Amino acid sequence: MSPAAARKSPHPGMGFGQFVALIAAMMATNALAIDSMLPAMPQIGRALGVTTDNERQWILTAYLLGFGAAQIVYGSLADRFGRKPVLLVGLSLYVLFAAACAFATSFEMLLIARALCGVGAAATRVLSISIVRDCYSGRQMARVMSLSFIVFLGVPIIAPSVGQAILLVAPWPWIFGVLAIFGLGVIAWSAVKLPETLHPQDRVPLEVAPVLAAFKECLTNRIAVGYTLAATLVLGGLFGFLNSAQQVFVDVLGAGKLFTVIFAAIAGGIAVSSLINSQIVDRLGMRLVSHTALVGYIAFALVHAAIAWSGHDTLLSFSLMQAGMMFCFGMVMSNFGSIAMEPLGHLAGTAASVQGFITTIGGALFGFWIGQMFDGTVGPLTLGFAGFGIAGLVAVLITEKGRMFHAGPGPGAEAVGFH
Repeated sequence: MSPAAARKSPHPGMGFGQFVALIAAMMATNALAIDSMLPAMPQIGRALGVTTDNERQWILTAYLLGFGAAQIVYGSLADRFGRKPVLLVGLSLYVLFAAACAFATSFEMLLIARALCGVGAAATRVLSISIVRDCYSGRQMARVMSLSFIVFLGVPIIAPSVGQAILLVAPWPWIFGVLAIFGLGVIAWSAVKLPETLHPQDRVPLEVAPVLAAFKECLTNRIAVGYTLAATLVLGGLFGFLNSAQQVFVDVLGAGKLFTVIFAAIAGGIAVSSLINSQIVDRLGMRLVSHTALVGYIAFALVHAAIAWSGHDTLLSFSLMQAGMMFCFGMVMSNFGSIAMEPLGHLAGTAASVQGFITTIGGALFGFWIGQMFDGTVGPLTLGFAGFGIAGLVAVLITEKGRMFHAGPGPGAEAVGFH
């Protein structure tokens, strides 16, 4: 990159492609920590004395609770000390406690280490969004996030297969070893190539009054709060699926050997939708795309619930309905997050942490509730998808005062949050 280009670049020293790839790698640390566990949950449960299948779901939920809770802290730290140093500290915690999981000798020890690993990973969620918002805004931000999702979503597609492959040649603790190694790679890449993206004039003193004022603004902005709550409700359905996916495929559908393949196909729906979203969001706008996708998500969920409760669900119908829902989910989440961030660009770190705290904690608890309702059928899961999807639609309707499917303001207005 020439000196002139570097000065014009919103991330000097990094081209657009490498920037997107690094953001995707940050996001992937979280996806890898969730999805690579799924094939190993029965082995982990047996090794650590877990007595009931539903109790194994804590392996995922403990991580998500740590991941969600810590986000409320990272935003303020990132707005005060800058993005890069906070990111590197969080990644270091992720590596340390991923390694600790590998040496756990009891289920309780594993859950504590998982929660603390989530605390470290929370930095990647807050900082990836904050860094993108530092550099881009409006529909261009949505495009960057969609492109990052395309790369990042390769991880949930292949992560269960990676976990399964590790189990073929090594015991389950090595899954956590792979997490630690991946985290070290992201640390090295960020330390060498990532510039500091926080503008000096946007640094917020780490004092009680300014921090509370920033939180208040994040929690009183109608657009930010409304779309954050909608995203939380939709995310609850996804976490419900992740909690019970292994049980559904093995105990209900009798397709344990095909679990990783079908899971990859279902997750691929999100990757495809993110690619399409990156191509159409500039032209159609975030609201039109995401509102349409949310209605499609609910339609798939209702049809699937009807099939399941009528007793006609099969491996094929389950896979097709879930793939359709995940296709819609990808467009919903990437755009809802960008819309929620738009009015708060000057508080990107705090806004990302507040929104991440709400969506992850809320989504994890909703998803855990859905997972604990597992009764040997897919009925509770499909109703959970439909119910939380409809609740998300209600949140959007209230936020937009009944106006939906509109293109929204132009790029210039979106960039400064004129909603």
